Amino acid sequence: MSSRYAIDATALTAADEERISELIAEWQLLSDLSFADLILWVPKRKDYQSWPTGHIAIAHTRPTTAATVFAQDLIGEEIAWGDNSRIDQALSQGEIIRDTEPEQVGDLLIKEETVPVLFNGHVIAVISRHRDAVQMRSKSRLEINYREIAHKVYRMVSESTFPLAGNVYRSESAPRVGDGLLRLDSNGMVMYASPNARSAVSRAGWAGEIENQSLGDIFAKIDNGSVPTDEPWSLVVSGKELRRDDFDNGRAILDLLVIPLIEGADRIGAIVLIHDVTELRRQDRALITKDATIREIHHRVKNNLQTVSALLRLQSRRVEDPVAAAALAEAVRRVASIAIVHETLSGTSAEVVLFDEVYDRIVHNAIELSSRPIKLAKNGDFGNFDSKIATPLALVITELIHNSLEHGLESSGDLLSLDVSHTDDECIVTVSDNGVGLPAGFDIEGSSNLGLQIVRTLTENELKGTIKLTRVGDATQATLRFPPGKVL
Repeated sequence: MSSRYAIDATALTAADEERISELIAEWQLLSDLSFADLILWVPKRKDYQSWPTGHIAIAHTRPTTAATVFAQDLIGEEIAWGDNSRIDQALSQGEIIRDTEPEQVGDLLIKEETVPVLFNGHVIAVISRHRDAVQMRSKSRLEINYREIAHKVYRMVSESTFPLAGNVYRSESAPRVGDGLLRLDSNGMVMYASPNARSAVSRAGWAGEIENQSLGDIFAKIDNGSVPTDEPWSLVVSGKELRRDDFDNGRAILDLLVIPLIEGADRIGAIVLIHDVTELRRQDRALITKDATIREIHHRVKNNLQTVSALLRLQSRRVEDPVAAAALAEAVRRVASIAIVHETLSGTSAEVVLFDEVYDRIVHNAIELSSRPIKLAKNGDFGNFDSKIATPLALVITELIHNSLEHGLESSGDLLSLDVSHTDDECIVTVSDNGVGLPAGFDIEGSSNLGLQIVRTLTENELKGTIKLTRVGDATQATLRFPPGKVL
């Protein structure tokens, strides 16, 4: 059963649902700190399909710090009132129920505790926490601290102070308990530092002891030109408020998530989740630099091609031989088609081209040079193509359009149309006109037309496809078929 369907079986208000969504977004922290599976139970509507009064599970999470105790998701599970006294008691009394006797579940001895979820003065749900009782018997210092912190956070849930207001840590990339954890007292002194947290702070340049030291003083001393913040780092990591910041001092980059711990109206300390993201950030920066370099290359290639085009155009104006002038004009058109592709690539970090934009530019340039009014029609979309396909395709489309305008529509006809269709294995492009048609016995393979020779060569060698020119009624059709490659 989906969690949405399960929620529909409850009497939750829109505000209750929003609060529960906020809790579920953050409760991986609770699961990891308590080494336990967590199940969220919500009272069912009394009138829902005549179901008996009881509870329904709408969410289930597993710890990353310990083995799960449930092989299957329990979302959608229902229990009647009276079947689980701990859940009933937590819901009705609004109290955390601990110190229960372990129960045998399959091969495991499971201890269950329940925590009420308080919101707007009433309990809207209950968290049941399930742990392997055997694993609980041998406690390391890490486990003791994690569980003590977990008890305080569960208390905050029962007092409606967790999750804290703000969304700075609602992200899949936010630091997790296993990345590194620092426990602070109300004065910002480090009470406990996990091994991963010690390693992260050490990489940033701290060589001394961490515990029983002010975390603010530690960061103030290793802050030698880090990324500036609105406040000094000594205040950011003091634990006084919820914060999410990157600390980058040149030696290391640390992703810091500061979560205050509250009891009643008092702040009793904080936890700092710390993740050493030095290599991740440097890889991100390298990728950004690479993308910028590639875009700059495409931009410069486009500029160079435009320069070549301008030189050819200048040369064509000084040539008296009409055949040579026409050849130079064709070269200008072909260079411009390639430049359009590189101009498109210069505006994106991806090596893909939205080819419909390229086509619009190509056909616009071609129509501007036409001596007769021509109507255009286009059916279907090209979509995105890998740049390795886009460049030869742009040249082929340019030649086919120019061939229609120069030969088919030069003296008769008024319609140039293009149809595009896709299958998983093939892209089909048809360029047609209602002009004079093909000469008798026309064969593209035997044609001496340079443009058609270029089309056939690019189609077969670069696009790995086929090209066919035929007369259909009053229309001349050029049908291009090729495997689409990376069509997105």
